[in-house]
Amino acid sequence: MVILTLLEPQKKTSLKEWCFENSSVIRIGRAGDNDVVLSDSLVSRHHLELRQINSAKNTNVASWQMFSKGTNGTFLDGKLVLQCPLPDNSLLQLAQGGPILQFQLQKIPDTLVLKSEGGNAQAKIETSSAYTCKHEGNSPNNLFCIHCGQPLSVQHKIRQYQVLQTLGQGGMGTTYLAWDGASLTEKKPQLLVLKQMNADMAKIAKAQELFEREAHTLKSLDHSGIPKYYDFFVVGGKKYLAMELVHGQDLEKRVYATGPVTPSQAIAWMIQTCEILDYLHRQKPPLIHRDIKPANLMVRNANNQIVVLDFGAVKEIGTTPGTRIGAEGYCAPEQERGQPLTQSDLYAIGPTLIFLLTGENPFKFYRHRGQSSRFDVVKIPTISPQLREIIECVTQQLPRDRYQSAKELAGALAACKV
Repeated sequence: MVILTLLEPQKKTSLKEWCFENSSVIRIGRAGDNDVVLSDSLVSRHHLELRQINSAKNTNVASWQMFSKGTNGTFLDGKLVLQCPLPDNSLLQLAQGGPILQFQLQKIPDTLVLKSEGGNAQAKIETSSAYTCKHEGNSPNNLFCIHCGQPLSVQHKIRQYQVLQTLGQGGMGTTYLAWDGASLTEKKPQLLVLKQMNADMAKIAKAQELFEREAHTLKSLDHSGIPKYYDFFVVGGKKYLAMELVHGQDLEKRVYATGPVTPSQAIAWMIQTCEILDYLHRQKPPLIHRDIKPANLMVRNANNQIVVLDFGAVKEIGTTPGTRIGAEGYCAPEQERGQPLTQSDLYAIGPTLIFLLTGENPFKFYRHRGQSSRFDVVKIPTISPQLREIIECVTQQLPRDRYQSAKELAGALAACKV
């Protein structure tokens, strides 16, 4: 059996694993028809092939070779190679600076015996019930066994989902890293996020509405910048939402950890956010996110692309004005009155840019002048006059005075020279 493990670049800890028991060819690349799909811009559509050559003598471990087809090359244990034998426990890097995969071979246990039934020439492999993996030789940081690919430690089980870690806890609910032992399809990977609604919140009708709205909204959407929906269910009176695990860090944590980002990076991320908002605003009826802020914008580790999180506050245009939702400093005036528009989502791009470029709460730069209020960013050195004009336009008090669409705002950002 071949085990491929996607490693975190710095710490070399496991991010994701694939197990191949009966494959003679394993294809790796960016395109969806590969056996291992890596959505990284450095990875070619069909980047790499691993092929089983033959079984070595006196062992049931097969011999493998790699064939690089990627434009940016493939590195085997740090050396650029085109075609060569593939040793056990070797590291494959798809392009310089690209994702790293660990290649491992697992010997088929002796308890896997080949039996022929009733003289029939067709044989099958049966697993002896006596065989149990002992998970030996695993690093303390591993979530999964390097031999059998199963979780090493399970906190508890919710339906078919095995809870491996608690990822976060908030007022609305708790999010877990979970393993779906029943899923073997590409549409629903085995490693995912399981969101549980807190018991206290379950007693509040509005909280229940927001939690269910997030599940309903995610189920209806299909965009790489929005987490995929997998499941929604109720167990023991508690509501659960299973969705895509996004490997990355939200912009708030990132800036607090490493400091403000460059103007070009901030603009690139906001253009990506505008593209996702454009997708939401073009739904029928249009969807307003209502909670765009750095903590709800995640950057994928694999390709530096933005993913918009937290769809509990999403509202359809044309529905009855509702509860005020939005973070202080990022919330448009009309949204504070419970009357959000698509331009309300665009408003939040302005203060988000301020946060990314200063590392400060944007409310610090908010000034009240008579009847009007605005963000004063003149003295921020990393904000150019052209970018300042964009921030001032998108945060105008009246929606009609702002950019009227996410596409228009993205165009202005793309034309901004920094």
